[in-house]
Amino acid sequence: MNIVAVTACPTGIAHTYMAAEQLEKTARRLGHQIKVETQGAMGIENELHASEIDAADVAILAADIAIENSERFAKVRKIEVSVQEALKNPEGVLQRAAVA
Repeated sequence: MNIVAVTACPTGIAHTYMAAEQLEKTARRLGHQIKVETQGAMGIENELHASEIDAADVAILAADIAIENSERFAKVRKIEVSVQEALKNPEGVLQRAAVA
């Protein structure tokens, strides 16, 4: 499965990046391709390009705040989860994404 994801939390420091790492590590372990954009204290990092979003099978929006430029995901299947869910249960999030 080809996955794109965005992680963002209110403070945009630790949890944003920890959730991104958990999703990346778990997705790769399960044999999926993934690219994760973070929207944190440093702004948007590892920004997803339109071609990457268009090629994705699903988008995971793991955020506790409004995601910047969320309209980019209008044409792709997506699931929305909390940052904590991505941190604590990344495999469950990926399973939900697979059937979204």
